[in-house]
Parts: sequence; C-alpha cells; structure tokens
Amino acid sequence: MGGVIIGAARVVVIGLVGAIAYDGLKRVTRSGALRGASVTAAMWGLRGVRAAEIGGERVRLAVGDVIAEARGRIGEQAPAPGAASGHEH
Repeated sequence: MGGVIIGAARVVVIGLVGAIAYDGLKRVTRSGALRGASVTAAMWGLRGVRAAEIGGERVRLAVGDVIAEARGRIGEQAPAPGAASGHEH
C-alpha cells in the first residue's frame, strides 16, 4: 500500500511541476520577451555578418593592390577587373 501512495505522490508532483512550467512558458510567450530576445539576437547576428563582409572586402582590395603593384614592378600590366576570372557565360 505504501508503494502505491509513493507512486501517486510522484505522479502528482510531476504533474504539478509540468503545469507550473507550462504556465510560465505561456506567460513568457504572451509577454513578448521571447520575441524581443529573438529579434535582438538576429540583429547582433546581422551586424556580425556585415562587419565580416566589410573586413573581407577590405582584405580583398588590399591583396588586389599588392598584386597590381607586384605586376607593375615586373613590367606586367594588370588585367581589367573581372577579365582574368575565367568565367564564361
């Protein structure tokens, strides 16, 4: 008989914890806090991507300048941008 009472008590406690968690989750979603946090995270992600793109473009331009100067020093003329890419459309 004691085992049945302990088992029933466990079920009641688990159900109560679940109901409290569900109610808390409902309150958070209704308050908009979850959406606000998601928007903030997306905003920081976009800023990070844009900063990486700007940094990558700066590096690409710097490498292009170095290559053009090196070609100039050996007497080669640098090709027009995009002319030596090999893309045939």
